[in-house]
Amino acid sequence: MPSRHDQPQGRCRRIGLLLPSSNTTQEMEFNRILPDGVTLHVARLPLRTVDPSATAKIVEDIETESQKLADADVDAIVLAATAPSSRNGIGYDKELIRRIESASGCKATTASTGLIDGLTALNVKRLVIAAPWSDATNVTSAGFIQASGFTVLAHRARGHVSNLEIGLLDEQTAFDMGVAIDQPDAQAVMLACGNWLTLGIVDRLESAIGKPVLTTNQVSLWAVLRLAGYQAPVFGWGRLLREYMG
Repeated sequence: MPSRHDQPQGRCRRIGLLLPSSNTTQEMEFNRILPDGVTLHVARLPLRTVDPSATAKIVEDIETESQKLADADVDAIVLAATAPSSRNGIGYDKELIRRIESASGCKATTASTGLIDGLTALNVKRLVIAAPWSDATNVTSAGFIQASGFTVLAHRARGHVSNLEIGLLDEQTAFDMGVAIDQPDAQAVMLACGNWLTLGIVDRLESAIGKPVLTTNQVSLWAVLRLAGYQAPVFGWGRLLREYMG
């Protein structure tokens, strides 16, 4: 008897996305990049501000919302939020994955897990981070990355707390921050935050600085597509999706 995630002939792959309730850009960015034959299905977790209390409470409903995505028979689920999935240090992302998988019966990943896996695939050891949120949130995210075995040479934040404000930022802010934070010893630039418009500038920024550029939405989609069994190159959104889908 076939399992619930066997792929009938002609059936699209279905990606489940858990995102903050105030996120206004992630669905747009995911749909912009999704290859043919892959569809997006979304559930929202409550968050209005990017601060420690909010990024802790956002996961309280993670089982309920994961079960809703399972009702759509998705092939894999991603919690595409860097701050909430890294806020409690190394191993916290894996704890959230276990909760999602236990509640839904689906394979799962997070933005933070995807970032670590992406850095490993690219053989990056040293990176810099730019983000639109607060310095305090950046420190937490950088700490998670360093505890995972990488070196964060520098990080810079714009200081926004309102997630709606972050969603209004033009993607040129991501390009400008990426250029400004880059340094010769860095092997990659990370643009963190799933509500920050970034995908449209990844190829341009990689060309400008001559090294890989990672973003929250890019690494989240890369990770969940691979979990769902999609392995073809995805062009136009950076080296990770173009060269490391297999």
